[in-house]
Amino acid sequence: MTVGVSTANTANKWLDVIRTGGSTFTATTTCYVQLHTGDPGSAGSANISVGSTTRYSVSHGSPSGGSMAISGTAGPWTNGGTSETLTHVSVWTASSGGTFLYSAQLSASQAWASSNTFTLNGLTVSISPLAA
Repeated sequence: MTVGVSTANTANKWLDVIRTGGSTFTATTTCYVQLHTGDPGSAGSANISVGSTTRYSVSHGSPSGGSMAISGTAGPWTNGGTSETLTHVSVWTASSGGTFLYSAQLSASQAWASSNTFTLNGLTVSISPLAA
């Protein structure tokens, strides 16, 4: 399973910031959430929902204790005519294309039929282990 912070696009770039002689990291101005029917994979592009391929913008609260959560909600997405089960989300830097940042598994799978809506009410990303 490859759910988590993108190694190439996020983790390695963050680490390079603290490396002697490393590069800088450009902050993301807006993040966008996409729905998936299975693990999005290391590139974030696997198992994209057929019911809706739309990415909705989301804001994150300030990080604390090595984690941060979205503030507010994302969506609602409306299923455009299929029947599937939502299991994961991915987070990107753009509403289409862009850079994959991280992915997460939903706390519970969600059956999603034609005309149903789905709203993401919470999402937290963490980095660990942390020194106390």
